[in-house]
This record gives sequence, structure tokens and C-alpha cells, in this order.
Amino acid sequence: MSGDHGDASIARRVRRLETLLEEKGVLTGAQLDEVIDATVSGASAANGARVVARAWTDPAFKSRLLADGTAAVHELGYMEGSFQRLRVVENTADTHNVIVCTLCSCYPLRLLGPSPSWYKSEAYRSRVVREPGAVLAEFGLVLPETTRITVWDSSAQTRYMVLPRRPEGTDDLAEPELAALVTRNALIGTAAV
Repeated sequence: MSGDHGDASIARRVRRLETLLEEKGVLTGAQLDEVIDATVSGASAANGARVVARAWTDPAFKSRLLADGTAAVHELGYMEGSFQRLRVVENTADTHNVIVCTLCSCYPLRLLGPSPSWYKSEAYRSRVVREPGAVLAEFGLVLPETTRITVWDSSAQTRYMVLPRRPEGTDDLAEPELAALVTRNALIGTAAV
């Protein structure tokens, strides 16, 4: 894991302000998330869910998405004007991926919506690297011991998104129905679909 975290100083200050607001009882983490959600228009986990649904139904698109996430999501009209590179990592039967930004909170905002407060917390950012299985279990995601967990560290230049495994028994579902199954946490890797 590596990356250039040029905005780390600003991110630390913002995170400290959020922590103070929570500690003083001015706002809860959930309320902060609501304020941020209202502030950021067009950024939604629904966008990432639509990308996943397309990948699940279009093998050629899935190949392009895994080879060059930035170009593939541009095909669908997402991340226009973004200077970051998007790398999409696929969950398989024996590999599970989870994303983090260890030094700040770099995150593919336009595809996943505003980052949840726990994603920015120092506890998540440090623990998911050291003990990813334990952290995922705390989210309710218990993986078989044989599953390899790979943690991807976002940076100012590269953002990550998880392509979750398609649930069994969904072959008859259309893209909109499939997209409705995908949550933000599945796109981060802290949940399965």
C-alpha cells in the first residue's frame, strides 16, 4: 500500500473538526453525514451500483472496467472532469477486497457518495490494515478462513472501488434491479451483496 496523500494535512484538520463537533455533542456522525450528503449533489453510491450492475450483465464492460476503471466509468458518464485514476478490484470466491485511505480519506466520491464517518476514523484506517478480518466481522461480514483479504490504500491520485460478487439466483434480474442490491459498504468492501 502506498500513495501520495497531498491533501493529508487538510483532511486531518477536517477530521479533527468533525471529531470536536461529535465530542461536544453539536452533531452526531450520522448528522454530519446528512449535512455532507445534502451538500454534495450528483455524488451517490447509486452511481457505483449502476456500474456494478453493468459489469455483472456485460462481460465486455466488466473486462474494460477491471483493465481501466477510469475509462470504463467515463463510458457511463461518471467521473467526468475528475483527475483521479479509478482502479476497480473484483471480489471472487477466494479473494475479498476492501478499500481504505490510511493517511486521510481519499475516496471515489462521485461513485460511492459521501464517505461515511467511520471510513474517515483513525480506528478504521489503522485497524483494517492490521486486522482486516476482525474489522470486517465487526461490520457483520464473516468470511471463510480460506478467503484472502486484500486491503487497497487510496491516494490523491488513485481511488479504488470494489466490484462485489454477484449474488446467486439473480440471473433473471435486469440492471436496475441488480443495482438496487448494491450498497455503498459493498463498494468499499465492508459488506457483501
